[in-house]
Amino acid sequence: QVQLVESGGGLVQAGGSLRLSCAASGRTFSTFAMGWFRQAPGKECEFVAAINWSESNTYYTDSVKGRFTISRDNAKNMVYLQMNSLKPEDTAVYYCAAHRLRSALVAGSPAYWGQGTQVTVSS
Repeated sequence: QVQLVESGGGLVQAGGSLRLSCAASGRTFSTFAMGWFRQAPGKECEFVAAINWSESNTYYTDSVKGRFTISRDNAKNMVYLQMNSLKPEDTAVYYCAAHRLRSALVAGSPAYWGQGTQVTVSS
């Protein structure tokens, strides 16, 4: 079992930055691929970014490439999403997610979800 708790959301102006954090419980955290999803009002939940267990591979949806960076610290059981050059269309609830396979995260099928943190980008 893996429990995930996000933090770091908030209100920011367009062009600004935020860093989301996800604290994971469970002694097997380092064996899981981790990812971030988001859901905007009235829209479906979409994949944002993923990182494999060894931190050697990352994957991003096209709309955030070059602006967002996913990272993890296995010693601290933490996952991060650094978001730069934020746009109003990045406004959404952001969810931390986990699965043993990075491919499953990219496909939109996590095994575990956090409760979400709101990110609002004003124009």
